[in-house]
Amino acid sequence: MARLKCHEYDSWSDHLLEEAPRVDLPCKIGQFVRLLSRSGTRVSRPQRAYRQAVLSLSLVLLLAAGAAAQEDKKTDDDKPADPDTGESTVEEKTLGLLPNPLQKYGVKFAATYIGETLDNASGGVKQGAIYEGRLNLAVDVDLQKLVGIDKLTFHANMFQIHGDGLSRSNLQNFFVVSGIEALPSTRLYEAYFEKQWGAKRISLKVGQLAADSEFFNTKYTDVFTNASMGWPAITSLNLPSGGPSPPLAAMGARLLINVTDQLSVLGGIFDGDQAGPGSGDPQERNRYGVNFRVNDPPLLLGQIQYAWNNKKGDPNLTGQIKFGGWRHFGSFANQQFASNGVSLAALGSSGEPLLLAGDIGGWAVFEQQTYRVPHSDDRGIGLFARAAGAPADRNIIDLYADAGIEFIGLREDRPDDKFGIAAGYAHVSRRAQALDADYRALVNPNWPLRSFEGLLTAAYQYQIKDGWTVQPNFQYIVHPGGGAALPAGPLAGKALKNASVFGLRTTLKF
Repeated sequence: MARLKCHEYDSWSDHLLEEAPRVDLPCKIGQFVRLLSRSGTRVSRPQRAYRQAVLSLSLVLLLAAGAAAQEDKKTDDDKPADPDTGESTVEEKTLGLLPNPLQKYGVKFAATYIGETLDNASGGVKQGAIYEGRLNLAVDVDLQKLVGIDKLTFHANMFQIHGDGLSRSNLQNFFVVSGIEALPSTRLYEAYFEKQWGAKRISLKVGQLAADSEFFNTKYTDVFTNASMGWPAITSLNLPSGGPSPPLAAMGARLLINVTDQLSVLGGIFDGDQAGPGSGDPQERNRYGVNFRVNDPPLLLGQIQYAWNNKKGDPNLTGQIKFGGWRHFGSFANQQFASNGVSLAALGSSGEPLLLAGDIGGWAVFEQQTYRVPHSDDRGIGLFARAAGAPADRNIIDLYADAGIEFIGLREDRPDDKFGIAAGYAHVSRRAQALDADYRALVNPNWPLRSFEGLLTAAYQYQIKDGWTVQPNFQYIVHPGGGAALPAGPLAGKALKNASVFGLRTTLKF
């Protein structure tokens, strides 16, 4: 393939996706510098932040874009993921009850229902049991089959959520005990177009997107029902409106470049507050998922990932490592000090936290298959570990880690069953702990001091038949909420005891 010279193309941005692999590297950098210099024109702060974020992300991805296409992996990461199960909505095992008469034209419908009961027998704010459920309706359209547009697809899904939430009602903890916990509502979740170039070498998604299925994730957590085993507590608690994750996706774009068979680079830019500013639960500010906000300070996510032994049929043990991070361009509340410079616990406090510009964080993910069932790809035993950090002055969680093991289809007569054990740790930031100490010194000598929240969990997924599973699970929450309720919440100053949670989930894919 011949390489292009600088005079052979007009706009770096116009050729980013089609011609980038053929453009000489000095030209790429030169065009980028010229684009960056133009960004000095007078624009609003959010617009300038978006522009700088897009240009920075584009440079990183462009420099990586000269390589061979990636072959099929053991687990196909390039198809839309069901937020309920992590499986593809295009290729999945179902009960076969949902007719798909338009599938030959490229239109496929999917429906999944999750119902579960959870009970905290001890600890938290109070004891009790709840039932919650979520119906997920999805549509996937292959526009190449439907109207002849090459390698363009559309995906959308909506939730019907009902029931109570155990963490919200009984626990007030960081590691939300269910990935489907949300305020009752019927809401749009994702709705986006995806365009691919080459043999899956480059993929671009644009629309309302979630980040949890591609960023900071590992495939060996799919058996667990705790929400943090998907989108970790450090991002769901530190980012406005919880970041782009269930039940609130955000408007944005995601670009994936498969640099080699093993190396991939992933970047995304999202609206930084999909519910918009305000008080109360963000889900109430975006109740139906149709706010489609694009004017908030942006959130930038980036990840580089390297996999080994990841081709289908490779007899060796597969594994992967990922490094990533986020940069948010909005304002964040200081965890200790008020806007007038004194502690938020002080009598002379303004009552409004000091606002700090921007936020950053970084993560690492490691997963490794340690045993494979002969003549299979994904069956066996897999280990995972994740760690992340963020500044202590503007985040309630400054350190996070989890790790676990998953056993997948070890028995020949039960090839689809899974069992997992995991542990998680979320450290309350030093500034948040300092605020607790201020309350103890200035308000109440018995004020509880938060430290960390821990999670121990085990889950078994039993497949009754294709498309129908049940999952008994157990979770032990150490120091819910870090050991106490939030100082500014309705239960301020209340110490919370360790909680034991028992659950039973059933999942039906129609």
